[in-house]
Amino acid sequence: MKPLSACRLYTFVDTAYLDGRSPVEIAKQLCAGGSDVIQLRAKTSSEEEVQRLAELILPITRAAKVYLVINDFLAVAENVGAEFCHLGQEDFFDAGHTHISQIRPPQSALRIGLSTHAPEQAARAVAAGADYVAIGPIYATGTKPTAKPVTLDYVRWAEKNISISWFAIGGINLDTIDDVLAAGARRVCIVSAILNSSNIAKTCSEFRQRVDSAPFK
Repeated sequence: MKPLSACRLYTFVDTAYLDGRSPVEIAKQLCAGGSDVIQLRAKTSSEEEVQRLAELILPITRAAKVYLVINDFLAVAENVGAEFCHLGQEDFFDAGHTHISQIRPPQSALRIGLSTHAPEQAARAVAAGADYVAIGPIYATGTKPTAKPVTLDYVRWAEKNISISWFAIGGINLDTIDDVLAAGARRVCIVSAILNSSNIAKTCSEFRQRVDSAPFK
């Protein structure tokens, strides 16, 4: 697998957007479309169900040399051997943790990413030892309907101030991605703009081409 720092396109198998489709087939299409990272997000599913889905998806991502991220469920990520777990502010800092070492199992290779919604949260996440941070939501998004957009100002701040790998997320689509890249992002997370597409692989490939058009500085 390529280093995380070289990853550009982070996509999702989100059970809220399955619309009757197979999560396994969606994972295959995301890999075919050029995803570097795929997160399994299943907000209304039990830990057992998330583990079952993860066990089905991991062989697909492994074969494609794509990282698998498990949202929320640290134990599932560890149990199935996923490369990453992603946690929100409420799951980490609000739960009383101050450093990733407090929740990562001893001798574990599991890496952990954190969501951030403001510069001070990003700085705290970096200091806490996060392996990457997500910054957003950049725009209003149905994925996080109550979250206030952080705007491109946060992207510009991140480009100047975040020393680890970071991904812009939230409401990014083919009409807005160029503005996000122009503001300094070089890694993006795309959820509904791909999952709501009738041709996931094709749409994913279009995002891949856009993000690749903005070379690392």
